[in-house]
Amino acid sequence: MNITFRQLRLFLATAETGSVSAAARAMHVTQPTASMQLREITESVGMPLYDIIGRQLHLTDAGRQLAQTARSIVGEWENFEQSIHAMQGLTQGRLRVAVVSTAKYFIPRLLGSFCESHPHIDISLEVLNRDGVVQRLRESRDDLYVMTTPPSDMDLQDQVFLANPLVMIAPRGHALSARQRIALSALKNERFLLREKGSGTRLATDRYFAEQSFDPASRLELGSNEAIKEAVAGHLGVAVISRHAIKAMDLKKDLCLLPVTGTPIASQWHVVYPKAKQISPIATVFQAHLIAQARLWAKD
Repeated sequence: MNITFRQLRLFLATAETGSVSAAARAMHVTQPTASMQLREITESVGMPLYDIIGRQLHLTDAGRQLAQTARSIVGEWENFEQSIHAMQGLTQGRLRVAVVSTAKYFIPRLLGSFCESHPHIDISLEVLNRDGVVQRLRESRDDLYVMTTPPSDMDLQDQVFLANPLVMIAPRGHALSARQRIALSALKNERFLLREKGSGTRLATDRYFAEQSFDPASRLELGSNEAIKEAVAGHLGVAVISRHAIKAMDLKKDLCLLPVTGTPIASQWHVVYPKAKQISPIATVFQAHLIAQARLWAKD
């Protein structure tokens, strides 16, 4: 096969954007040029790499394997570039981080302090639900991944860096809010507002219910912490949610914490990446920054 490095980057851009025109823009070439290069790549491989169905680009098995190979090669090259910059006394490059949606309440602050110390680093932050982050992890599309429940079927380099207590919230003025301690069974007639199945918060909540032999009489699934907080404030029910997602203003205005037995539910934030992957120098520095800042927060 005779495929150039630039062609590999073009194919990777096509795979990740799902669009030839978007890939052309990302690579700063015209769409006809991108299409011609993709035809040359396909001819070199000797098998179809993608199909266009209803204006949507879908990779074939060979295309997915080529995208994974291209991703590995491009990642290794970027690591090499960063190593050379470090030898030259420069700090520049690109950092890609994918985080689950609840992490958005604290990750931007960590990124902000990191950017102040490393102003020439370009940062790409993907905020997705847990399934989306796990999919990117399986495809090794980023440098680091932040979540509360890493997949157990992958060989990962895993560092716990911050506690993530899960608390029970109710509308402000709830009839049980004045109690010192509440049995979970006292909430059996409440509607429980839950995150979608597969989310880290939902997995921890389901484990908690199982440990307490508790089965809510009524459930309502919502796809974000903000939706859950609004629904609780609107007296639709009670919920288990990360303490990081609750602001002081929420507790002054619309919500209250219920001191339910077994809460806060213990949970932790993990920063992970595939153990077989050699992460970039910038990713190594950011991981150290993440852990150091979390330790400072824990002391406050």
